[in-house]
Amino acid sequence: YPEYGPERMGAPTKGYTRVSSEPILSHAPITEPNIVIVLDPTLLENSEVIDGIPEDGALIVNTGRSPAEIRTELNLLGRRIYTVNGTQIALDTLGKAIPNTVMLGALIKVSGIFDLATMEKNIVKKFTKKYNEQIAERNVQAIRRAYEEVQGE
Repeated sequence: YPEYGPERMGAPTKGYTRVSSEPILSHAPITEPNIVIVLDPTLLENSEVIDGIPEDGALIVNTGRSPAEIRTELNLLGRRIYTVNGTQIALDTLGKAIPNTVMLGALIKVSGIFDLATMEKNIVKKFTKKYNEQIAERNVQAIRRAYEEVQGE
């Protein structure tokens, strides 16, 4: 569920995804997220980004910096912190600085909720239908690379 602030191009947005094997009836914003993914590390300057993450929650940041550097910058105790340079992976594999799909690899590794092979198969199916096989395969490579390169503490 997307949540928009000022409706202008390039403005920060929030999106919520609930995952459950049971029907999901709530469409309310998530106030205590188990996992927060930050696509743009400059957003870490806004303390709201980490609000509500419980002690056993996780923060995944698209950055070339280490989890320890992020922890120090945020003065964050508890919680698990993960980093992966999703933008660089996107540039290397997709030729564009669009880390959205790339970060799925980190999410899969950190959460353990999804299976990498299943995700890859679904990406191939959807991206081949919408784009072509070459773009689908590049996105699979990007996801796989993020899965392998995500660092945590």
